[in-house]
Amino acid sequence: MKNCLIVVNTDKAPSEMLGIEAAAFLKERGVSYDFLDFNGASKDCDWQKFDFVITLGGDGTVLFAARGAAKYGVPIFPVNLGEFGFIAGIQPDEWQEALGLFLEGKTGAVRRTMLAAELLRGGKLAARFEALNDIVVSAKSAAQTISMDISVNGTPLGRFKADGAIVSSPTGSTAYSASAGGPIVGPDLDALVLTPLNSFSLSARPIVFSSRAVLRAQIIPSRNRDAILTVDGQTPFELKDDDIVQIKKSEHDAILAGTSVEKFYNALRSKLNWSGGPNGGNRA
Repeated sequence: MKNCLIVVNTDKAPSEMLGIEAAAFLKERGVSYDFLDFNGASKDCDWQKFDFVITLGGDGTVLFAARGAAKYGVPIFPVNLGEFGFIAGIQPDEWQEALGLFLEGKTGAVRRTMLAAELLRGGKLAARFEALNDIVVSAKSAAQTISMDISVNGTPLGRFKADGAIVSSPTGSTAYSASAGGPIVGPDLDALVLTPLNSFSLSARPIVFSSRAVLRAQIIPSRNRDAILTVDGQTPFELKDDDIVQIKKSEHDAILAGTSVEKFYNALRSKLNWSGGPNGGNRA
């Protein structure tokens, strides 16, 4: 571990100062570093030249880094300066100890399933995307619906008229999918989750598929209904009538250092206020 990229979320006030502290920590241990500012939008970066990445922000900062680092097998050390911390599992008061153990090879890492999406336009490949949380196909504007033919492994599921649909990884099941009524899936489970967004059909329900599944959504032409594809809530791409979005498990996993499945469940309990009972789990 000789070369590190420190991703600083410029929207988080403590991030810049913590970046300076992390840089000094690395310098003392003979690790070189570069800085990359992140403000919610994707940026080009030569991810493969780094041995590991430190993210200083919330889960969104980890999502950004994962899309760049996963394909090169570069681990991410995620320090949480955000609200939830389902992905960024290292707290600000423990980063020095955790980073020291990581550099000494004394701490493990978890692998998280990522999604791969292909956009087919006119029968040709128009774009590729990778996501750690989710791929969303939706109406471009609020209070509008789109129509999609959705299938799994070539078997039609039906025509959906809805605000859109979310395909999430287990990691992303706690994000947009959960807010739309989708199930929370353990991050160590290999699966894909399809969650309709405000479907006109009451029979449309979230479905959990095997990670071997291939989901396809084709945009059905309709009047004044623009559609958009969004990657991890950060990268938008405009869709056209008859476009096909094909989604499956990526061949790359995100590698998160210094975190664990246990930290994920602890975050569920503390951040979502899971109390275990009407009195907050306290016995009268």
